[in-house]
Amino acid sequence: MDDETLQFYRRNAESYAAWAKAPSTRLVRFLTLVPSGGAILELGCGAGNHAVEMLARGFAVRITDGSPEMAEVAARRLGHPVETLLFHELDERGAYDGVWASACLLHVPRDELVEVLARIRRALKPRGVFYASYKIGGGGGGRDSLGRYYNYPSADWLRASYGEAGPWEVLSSDTGEIKSFDDAPATMLHLTVRKKYA
Repeated sequence: MDDETLQFYRRNAESYAAWAKAPSTRLVRFLTLVPSGGAILELGCGAGNHAVEMLARGFAVRITDGSPEMAEVAARRLGHPVETLLFHELDERGAYDGVWASACLLHVPRDELVEVLARIRRALKPRGVFYASYKIGGGGGGRDSLGRYYNYPSADWLRASYGEAGPWEVLSSDTGEIKSFDDAPATMLHLTVRKKYA
């Protein structure tokens, strides 16, 4: 992860957690694609708003965030362990039925995203399901008014990056409008895929 972005979340963990919204409506559909009681890895858990729903539905969830401070806030809210994990530290194979990465991989530098996606793919079991969301842009990465880095992919560039990481079956792809932490509007691309073999 971009260090300046990580430091932002370390400095602002409490205020970001207080701002964090209710769980995404897309989480419910994602969970229907994971076997009952299945193993889920959550990357970039933030305040833990998605993890609380996964735990309540009986899934075995490994909850992680790149910021130790944010992980501490989430663990306190959830009453459940939350690990500090950077994307490039993920090194498991065939461990998870699902990976949930809401609004976190959008901070991965563009030249590192394929490697991160490949790590996620390796960590999934055969036919495991993977959700991630990104702020759509027209070209190269950039920073918002708070100094956070975004890779701002186009849909075509993102499709090519996933393809380079390995074969996937696209289950759903749609966009929606949000207002960011800095109050700026943004278009989010929500992508759910299933691991497959060529």
